[in-house]
Amino acid sequence: MTAHSGNGGDSTGIRVASVDDIPEGEGIAISSDITGTDDDIAILRKEDGTCWALNDTCTHETASLAEGWVEGDDVECPLHSSTFNLRTGKVDGLPATRDTVAHRVEVRDGEVYLFPGERP
Repeated sequence: MTAHSGNGGDSTGIRVASVDDIPEGEGIAISSDITGTDDDIAILRKEDGTCWALNDTCTHETASLAEGWVEGDDVECPLHSSTFNLRTGKVDGLPATRDTVAHRVEVRDGEVYLFPGERP
């Protein structure tokens, strides 16, 4: 799923979705056209309701991490099962060997705000 909402970037972040738009344990992709970044960004929701953001491209075979699934503190790539830490973007499971980029996310009043380029 790709979200297409946004209100521009500023110090309050970019509103990218409602929390309810993101199923627990799954993710959505936010287009680089909205974020102003070089890569699309995956917004991922843990079962506890917290949201995290990583570049949407697996560093192993370029699959969309938004199409993967969240387990614990990791997202698992749907193609070859590489895992990345949601907080840091570091590889937690092979075959990927290069980390991805983590971005800051805030949830306010049930809305998800993304801060591209800011570390969580």
